[in-house]
Amino acid sequence: QVQLVESGGGLVQAGGSLRLSCAPSGRTFGSLGWFRRAPGKEREFLAAITWSGGSTYYADSVKGRFTISRDNAKNTVSLQMDGLKPEDTAVYYCTARTSVVLAILAQDYAYWGQGTQVTVSS
Repeated sequence: QVQLVESGGGLVQAGGSLRLSCAPSGRTFGSLGWFRRAPGKEREFLAAITWSGGSTYYADSVKGRFTISRDNAKNTVSLQMDGLKPEDTAVYYCTARTSVVLAILAQDYAYWGQGTQVTVSS
């Protein structure tokens, strides 16, 4: 059974940092990504990484503030979020696909976690 288990969400003040982690299991993945959905908005791509960790890609909206990485020892993928803003408040989702080609469209990902809430207060 494929599972993507996210952790690390919570409440933080503007300017603060959070680190989200995703623990995938159940099969071999080629690449993973992070999306978010804010209230009343469409799901938004944030970042993607190959399972090997060799390639990454970021949305312009988070480039320079968010960092996606692969922890080989823990077999997890993390999203380090710095300089958080109130507009970063959303439910954050880890997602995975079997292809090693990085994708930015939600429809290209077959596997999704349950989501973790991130709230940034002003």
